[in-house]
Amino acid sequence: MNIRKITAVIMAALIIASFSACGSDKNSENSTSEPVKLLDTAEMFSSKDIETGYDESECTVITLTGNSASIKGNGASVKGNVITISSEGDYIISGKLDSGSITIDADKSDKIRLILKGVNITSPTCAAINVIQADKVFITLDKGSENTISNVSGADAEDDADAAIFSKDDLTINGQGKLTVTANTGHGIVSKDDLVITGGSYSITSEKKALDANDSLRIAGGSFTIDSGTDALHCENKDTAKGYIYIVDGSFSITTGTDGMDASGIIQIDNGSFTIATGGGSANASTKKGGEVNGGWGNWGGRGRHMSTTDSDASQITKLSTASGAGSTSDSSSAKGIKSHSSVVINNGAFTIDSSDDAVHSDDGVIIADGTIEIASGDDGIHAGSNLSISGGSINISKSYEGLEGKTVDISGGTVSVTASDDGINAAGGNDQSSMNGRPGQNQFAAQEGVFINISGGNVTVNSSGDGIDSNGDVTVSGGETYVSGATDNGNAALDFNGEATITGGIFIAAGMSGMAQNFGSSSTQGSILVNVDQQAGGSEIILKDSNGKKLASFKSEKAFNSVVISTPEVKQGKTYTLTTGSASTSIKMDSLLYGSGGGMGGPGGNMGGPGGGMGGPGDGRKGGRH
Repeated sequence: MNIRKITAVIMAALIIASFSACGSDKNSENSTSEPVKLLDTAEMFSSKDIETGYDESECTVITLTGNSASIKGNGASVKGNVITISSEGDYIISGKLDSGSITIDADKSDKIRLILKGVNITSPTCAAINVIQADKVFITLDKGSENTISNVSGADAEDDADAAIFSKDDLTINGQGKLTVTANTGHGIVSKDDLVITGGSYSITSEKKALDANDSLRIAGGSFTIDSGTDALHCENKDTAKGYIYIVDGSFSITTGTDGMDASGIIQIDNGSFTIATGGGSANASTKKGGEVNGGWGNWGGRGRHMSTTDSDASQITKLSTASGAGSTSDSSSAKGIKSHSSVVINNGAFTIDSSDDAVHSDDGVIIADGTIEIASGDDGIHAGSNLSISGGSINISKSYEGLEGKTVDISGGTVSVTASDDGINAAGGNDQSSMNGRPGQNQFAAQEGVFINISGGNVTVNSSGDGIDSNGDVTVSGGETYVSGATDNGNAALDFNGEATITGGIFIAAGMSGMAQNFGSSSTQGSILVNVDQQAGGSEIILKDSNGKKLASFKSEKAFNSVVISTPEVKQGKTYTLTTGSASTSIKMDSLLYGSGGGMGGPGGNMGGPGGGMGGPGDGRKGGRH
């Protein structure tokens, strides 16, 4: 990739980032979340990071000869099977070194470039390329070249160079050649400062991490095939301004035992193609999640359905470590697709993630502005410790425990499809706490301040075995289209909230069971209908028509249901409508803006959609007797 192309890509990413930052600030009047701070990408890549051309007449030439090397030029020396580079300059390296290494030990101000032109280096113990000191080291993969770097056994005790390629200083890799890295022990490629990659084709197999950096990991192109024992891409630093991962382009095929990407700082992805499989995939999720928990608690009126959002590694339920289910990782292990201890920002890209743990996880916020994301997760599809904001793109979560989860959830655009064995979209606050059957949760029925789900645009489809849309605080719908196929048990609701539910715009249809059914509340300015009916089979169509027979909205529920919440901009007070639910039809006269209110733990209200009986009692859409 040339510098002009990278500059154009970065400029486009900056424009996208600026719009996503504005869109994620406060999509709801209820918002108390701080906006996610984006990376300053203006100077991520220098001209030297991208430069691949060279003048051979000005280079020192090193030819590897099996167990030694010949050197033509200045700045390098050889002693046995160790080649040492000690001066600034460009070095062309070719040939094979069976049991040795290349060491760079220069002045702290020196910039050194290694041009790999068909090398095969195997180190018996420590790093095959070992940077002890320099200002910055560049490795250029010469066009058309194939290069192999590997180690055999333990790390060098003095340098702790526990990687096939190891650098104590800034390291950049670029070019148009191929690099195969095999770390039989330790990590693949490590930089204790910045690790920058702007081009090349990489095949990395490592016992531990594949790409590991201390200050930042920045990628602006290249093709990566990674098979790692632990994190595939990792960056960690105690300085909160560092420890970030930034990707503007590239193609990634990742298989890893733990996290696909893991950063202490921000993870920001502006483009690229990503196929990520972690921890044996979603089929290898803990058996303590999904149907067992939902089924075990379903008869207690939804006990434990409101889950908290701070999903720290220390509190994770033990995951199985292989696809076959043999063995297990420790409680502190994590097998997430993309994980940040700060925030995750996705401005574009194509993602296919199959993870035994959360597919996308942040301890702070998640912003998704665009892109195509396919997720199969053994735990949450997308989890944010604070605000989860979706303003564009296409997100398909085909398998999850909970689909979307955050303290607050804002959806203002895009297409979102969620399949969940528990809640489809969940907003909850507080730290995880122990609960029955090993699943953390707060078991709180009181509304939590600053917790909400806000849907102002987009197309949202939910198929859940727990609550469809579940907020420990408020729910606000002002636009878009939302369709929910809820649980088939009376311990869950298609629409569930502990605070206020308000609808002012958009199309909303939620089908589920009547036991915990709720309607929107009295603050709504758009008409909303809650009707309980005889049970209808999955696949039954729900159709709302006006008095002239005009179809206003329709939806086919994925599962059986006996209760429907439906609202469209055309539903007005004083008008009459017909709601068809499978084989049943109900005539509805809107004497007020709201028709029917939830009955808490009570029974269904009958075909006319009246308030529930039992302990529930009528209300304005709140939870009646369940509190």
